[in-house]
Amino acid sequence: MDWGEASRIIAQLLVMGSGVLVRAVAQAYRQALANASKTGVAQETLQNAVLKGSKIMTEQEARQILGVPEKSSWEEILQKYDNLFERNAKNGSFYLQSKVHRAKECLENVHRGKDQGAVS
Repeated sequence: MDWGEASRIIAQLLVMGSGVLVRAVAQAYRQALANASKTGVAQETLQNAVLKGSKIMTEQEARQILGVPEKSSWEEILQKYDNLFERNAKNGSFYLQSKVHRAKECLENVHRGKDQGAVS
């Protein structure tokens, strides 16, 4: 037996072994999914991921972040937003700046809804 033939046999064994390994991993994954669906773990995990991923800021939370009362005008909200956004841009954190921005977006949607309700 020469080296060429030996290397060909080794290559064939590696290919066959990797095929067996891939099939075993796929089978184990299918079995894990089946077990998870029987116990409800998969559904609970998916529901938790959706809830965490789609956490929407409430109007009350937005007002607390910007420090504006419920009766405040849109101009007052924008003034508070500009002040807080700029302050965090200079020496604050990106996280706080993004929270301020999300709060403004939330209250903007609230004010649009009130304006559309008044026009209709």
